[in-house]
Amino acid sequence: MRLQFFIGLMILILATCSIKQPSQAEGGLEGQSLIVPLCPTVQNGQTCPDQPYQAMLTVNNTTGTRITQVQTDTQGRFKIPLAPGTYALHPESPNLLPHANDQTFTVEAGRFTQVTVEYDSGIR
Repeated sequence: MRLQFFIGLMILILATCSIKQPSQAEGGLEGQSLIVPLCPTVQNGQTCPDQPYQAMLTVNNTTGTRITQVQTDTQGRFKIPLAPGTYALHPESPNLLPHANDQTFTVEAGRFTQVTVEYDSGIR
């Protein structure tokens, strides 16, 4: 009787191990936030590259309900696992500037949608 209990328990444990565990979403949104422009004027032969911008980003569903909120890293990069569907990305702005516009995006199963969030610095 004890041996049968032990064998049954081992079968249960092994069966539980073989169940596919939920993993990170296989799709979502990823990209980088930038601040542009950083130079008031650019002379011929000079460059003024966009710079990474650490920002807070909010993802809402189509009815405006917040799904998640993330902080980008210091290089402005982010990766947000999401279920397939249509969403709105709302870049948060601590003040009037810098400011970035909302973006609507769609996530397909098994894919990460790429976006660039451009924060307007207000420099002209």
